[in-house]
Amino acid sequence: MTSKSECFEGGSWQDSSPQERFEAVLSSISDGVYAVDDHMRIACFNRAAEEITGYRREDVLGQPCHTILQTNICRDACAIRFTLETGKPIVDLPITLTTSAGESIPVSISTSLLRDKEGRVVGGVETFRDLRLVESLRRQVEERYTFSDIIGKSAPMQKLFDLLPTVATGDSTVLIRGESGTGKELVARALHDLSSRNENPFVAVNCGALPSELIESELFGYKAGAFTGATRDKSGRVARAQGGTLFLDEIGDLPLPMQVKLLRFLQEKTYEPLGGATMEAADVRIVSATNRNLSEMVQERTFREDLYYRLNVIELNLPPLREREGDVPLLADHFLRRLSLLRNKPVSGFSSEAMQALLSHSYPGNVRELENLVEHAFVLCPGGLIGPEHLPESLSIARKTLDSSNPATLEDMERDFLRRKLAEHGYNRLETAKALGIHKTTLHRKIRRLGLDLPERDGRSRNSK
Repeated sequence: MTSKSECFEGGSWQDSSPQERFEAVLSSISDGVYAVDDHMRIACFNRAAEEITGYRREDVLGQPCHTILQTNICRDACAIRFTLETGKPIVDLPITLTTSAGESIPVSISTSLLRDKEGRVVGGVETFRDLRLVESLRRQVEERYTFSDIIGKSAPMQKLFDLLPTVATGDSTVLIRGESGTGKELVARALHDLSSRNENPFVAVNCGALPSELIESELFGYKAGAFTGATRDKSGRVARAQGGTLFLDEIGDLPLPMQVKLLRFLQEKTYEPLGGATMEAADVRIVSATNRNLSEMVQERTFREDLYYRLNVIELNLPPLREREGDVPLLADHFLRRLSLLRNKPVSGFSSEAMQALLSHSYPGNVRELENLVEHAFVLCPGGLIGPEHLPESLSIARKTLDSSNPATLEDMERDFLRRKLAEHGYNRLETAKALGIHKTTLHRKIRRLGLDLPERDGRSRNSK
């Protein structure tokens, strides 16, 4: 096996020696193949292994494999040593291999024992497949499905992707609507990245996270002496976003007095810092987002109608995950791949049972909830495929309930249906009743009759702080 003849060339197959035949077969294989003896020295190295790694065959034969073939798992869990010590093969394990030029490339490896004629173990063999083309094709596919980190191939997401480049070219204000966890800020960032403003700042403000008395100074800044403790000038988020995009998240939580000042800013494109004496001009594009129904808030007079129309020049609706059929596997694989790269842990995918459990969930927390579920499973999975046992227990219990052979009663079905609908609307009783087309008192009677144990908050307190 340590012959340095590269391969069998010319002559008939019958006239060749077994060694030449062996070399010819190895040279014809597109996967990299190398073998080690019982001292972990390289005893065989085919042509594909040379092409993938950049090492020449004559330079590696007889060398300890760990000095040549360095991977991200060599130090802690050498694959071929594991097979030699346990007798267990490894199949299609995704790892990262470092070439002779120092480039890290994705490969999948398989290992097995090498035995002599008497069946004694004399070494091990490892094959490795270059995944660079696969990764390149995957990225090309994902370019069709993604802007920034937005993932989706469902019809609602494709419609959004078709709109984004067009909307991004202008300077009109944009209102993004969607439930919590659907990725509204990602859409806002995508609009910025696709626009002519992308070389200038993207500045985000969460209007629901700031105390009402601080919102004005955070947005417009202040001058020294404006209030106790203001010893120097401080620029606001508007000034920091100059030439770029200002993203106002949870705009529905903006207090009414501040709504008036924001409206004036949108109309005049100028603002006055707190404690200032002169107006300052601003060149920013405004993108806002909300998980609330602003048109209803206008009717209830908790949101100004004139501001609503100023913000809602272009409206983008981000669908909840339960309405994005087919996106769950794509998103789950994306989150898993990212975790594997960031934490250098080879978890290759999901078992069919685990994926079915993920597909059966209603995701009241939307994409953010799915990301958390994948991370939970990733942490518990030692490697290989994620199984249902690695998912949160609540998901497993729900799955078992769905798969139970015991027939559910009509009351059980109604209880499960109402629980899911309430979860979809953040346990907001009023919104749930409207979605079901029933009066809120009817919903309350059903909750009491079915004995539903729900969070201690009513429909009016969903957005309270």
